[in-house]
Amino acid sequence: MLRFIVRRLLQLIPILLGLSILLFAWLRALPGGPALAALGERATPQRIAEYNEAFGLNEPVYVQYLKFLGRAVQLDFGTSARTGQSVTSEFFLRFPGTIELTLFAMAFAIGVGIPLGYLAAKKHGGFVDNASVIGSLLGVTIPVFFLAYLLRLVFAVELGWLPGSGRQDVRIDATHITNFYVLDGLLTREWDAAWDALTHLVLPGIALGTIPLAIIVRITRAAVLDVVNEDYVRTANAKGLATTTVRNRHVVRNALLPVSTTIGLQTGLLLSGAVLTETVFAFGGVGSALRQAISDRDYALLQGFILILAVVYVLVNLLVDVSYGLLDPRVRTR
Repeated sequence: MLRFIVRRLLQLIPILLGLSILLFAWLRALPGGPALAALGERATPQRIAEYNEAFGLNEPVYVQYLKFLGRAVQLDFGTSARTGQSVTSEFFLRFPGTIELTLFAMAFAIGVGIPLGYLAAKKHGGFVDNASVIGSLLGVTIPVFFLAYLLRLVFAVELGWLPGSGRQDVRIDATHITNFYVLDGLLTREWDAAWDALTHLVLPGIALGTIPLAIIVRITRAAVLDVVNEDYVRTANAKGLATTTVRNRHVVRNALLPVSTTIGLQTGLLLSGAVLTETVFAFGGVGSALRQAISDRDYALLQGFILILAVVYVLVNLLVDVSYGLLDPRVRTR
């Protein structure tokens, strides 16, 4: 298993190198340029020339790329043209919010999706099965931004049950230690701040978790239907084993392998930034920062955020591969 992990980590090098080249070339192909984006209305030909000279933008492209790559290895992606802050500090300021939102969305998707998928397989051909199939199709096809606006309109505006924007009520004087607002409230015993931060996760979390929920339901249902027809399950039933034993040790555990893959991939996608959901709910995470950076042509922030998120996504995929061996010893790699 250790050799497998080391080999996969070494495979990340050419993947990330290729991504950095594509990212660097794509940003340089965008209209305008870093100087125009940073200077704005003050962009005169003289100022643009001075800016390019100061930041080495008048050098050959391959020299610019090598310098960018050297700084990226040290997690130095420059400063944001909009805020003037370090791109790395901006990322770690916003990423906790995206992690909180992702964890809530996946907890919702897993907590509802796996039991519902198992129940649909158990009641195969019945009302619950048909309803779950139709519901999962609707969950995949409904646009996220439409569902987000609908949830916000009904539960935040019309009913007023839940907050409809932000990560926390600005009127709460909360202490932020880690920038994980729920965790900070628990650590400082500011229970009102923790509860308020949690309620701010409900609507965007449900909107964001709907598509993973629909996918998990379908994958779980299909996996359970495949497993219950296996010989070892029929043998366990013929031996008279308890229903709970057959379900937990033979059906659910073997069906979890494809489900774990889906969960891992969906988690990696959500960690990459939920642009539409965070925009609708004005949630200060990575997704909303990327949208603003695109609007402002903040090249340094785009480069840094996308490259770091790519590393996060690849590492999540590595964890998914490792989980195979924990769930099913037959696929362990030595």
